[in-house]
Amino acid sequence: MKYILLLRGINVAGKNKVSMSDLKVLLTEVGFDDVASYINSGNLLFSSVESYESCISNIKHLLETNFDFSIPFTLINKDDYLKEKENLPEWWYQEMARRDVLFFSCDSDRSKILDFIDKSTFYNEIVHIGKNALFWGKHDESEYLKTTYHKKLIKQDFYKQITIRNGNTFEKIVEILGKGR
Repeated sequence: MKYILLLRGINVAGKNKVSMSDLKVLLTEVGFDDVASYINSGNLLFSSVESYESCISNIKHLLETNFDFSIPFTLINKDDYLKEKENLPEWWYQEMARRDVLFFSCDSDRSKILDFIDKSTFYNEIVHIGKNALFWGKHDESEYLKTTYHKKLIKQDFYKQITIRNGNTFEKIVEILGKGR
């Protein structure tokens, strides 16, 4: 099975440095195959015959034993990632000031995230709830500072348990998966 591993909060402003080349070696050493990365922000792809649960366990152990800081992560199999793309609403493809994908981490409490979305009032933004992520569009850059995304999301307890990718990165990973890499 092909998997996409998304790490949160690494290589940002010189903090929580993780070498992608070193991490690819570590993932290979624990038994994952065809390990590849896309840019330096914790987007990795690999294959494994192990179960999803076993992969999560191995990744948690690898991260805990090799890094002295917490690294929340998301693990999604190729089919589920591509289904997210297939199920996107029309607005995702329209002109937007910003498009972000907020992936649920393996340890996140989705009910808290969904409750936040349910109770939120949005300002010039739109949200689609997927199986593994929230897809969040912002219509107008000049009003970004007024959005729930900017004003309230970062203050939520669950914020440190999600990993965010911009729409272009999400689409690039879809493209990589489509090439069979």
